[in-house]
Amino acid sequence: MLLFGVMLSFFLTALLFLLRVYFVFNSGSNHPPKTRSHVAVLVVAGSGGHTTEIMRLMESLSAAYTPRHYVIADTDKMSEEKIVAFESSKPKSDADVQFTINRIPRSREVAQSWSSSVVSTLNALRYSLPLVFRLQPDVVLCNGPGTCIPLCITGLFLRILGIKKVGIVSTAFLLTIYTPLHDRST
Repeated sequence: MLLFGVMLSFFLTALLFLLRVYFVFNSGSNHPPKTRSHVAVLVVAGSGGHTTEIMRLMESLSAAYTPRHYVIADTDKMSEEKIVAFESSKPKSDADVQFTINRIPRSREVAQSWSSSVVSTLNALRYSLPLVFRLQPDVVLCNGPGTCIPLCITGLFLRILGIKKVGIVSTAFLLTIYTPLHDRST
């Protein structure tokens, strides 16, 4: 009888969780976005070309996207330099725009096997959970590096738990669609 009660409670909990996930994913189009003066954005910068692409996108964002919280892999030195250079080059009128650079462990190294990347991604998730819960961004902006996986999962947790509705935007898809044909080689 005790086993039946445990199984029933597990089943009901799982059912409630799945219902919550369903309603989270299907409620977006019915509610218009709130007007805000600022949008907190969490920008995931990968190494190499990923950072260059995300910086190109960041150039087009207005000063309303503040604060900007950049997240890079803990072993990535080049991205930090690019971000600091980008933020330093902004016009003086945007001087009050704040930004932070945060580090988390890599989800997957370049030549790492897929099976071992599960463990490293769970480790990165362990660092991402407190970071995203503390920052509570309005938008997670990423362009495909493995570093974005635990951050997007945590942003989704915020939505599922009803703490905050976090938008997740992947620019890898957007850059492919909206880059003019003559400019795709760069």
